[in-house]
Amino acid sequence: VQLQASGGGLVQAGGSLTLSCGTSGRTFNDYDMAWFRQAPGKERECIAAISRNGGQIYYADSAKDRFTISRDNAKNTVDLKMNSLKPEDTAVYYCAADGPFPDNRAPATAPIAYDYWGQGTQVTVSS
Repeated sequence: VQLQASGGGLVQAGGSLTLSCGTSGRTFNDYDMAWFRQAPGKERECIAAISRNGGQIYYADSAKDRFTISRDNAKNTVDLKMNSLKPEDTAVYYCAADGPFPDNRAPATAPIAYDYWGQGTQVTVSS
């Protein structure tokens, strides 16, 4: 599974960005997908994750009420819409895939669970 993330950039605090992750392959809908981020000097953390059919979603506390993860299995994409961005959201954001799975389950949130990673996209939020 090859993942390609895009949509990062520089935005002022309070602004919005939408990250998108696309993949080739016919079995995208067999994978749980997630967005992680890593700021300098910090561990990589799961911001949001979504099960293969979109029925189960996880948000980190820092993302709740501000970020929305969604997936389009017909287009093989997973998006992360980020609103009300804060300077502390500044990080490299990565999309990741876990699977394949034969059924739906709560998506994992630990980086070690994910076998496939995109290249990362920088998000910088200025104050």
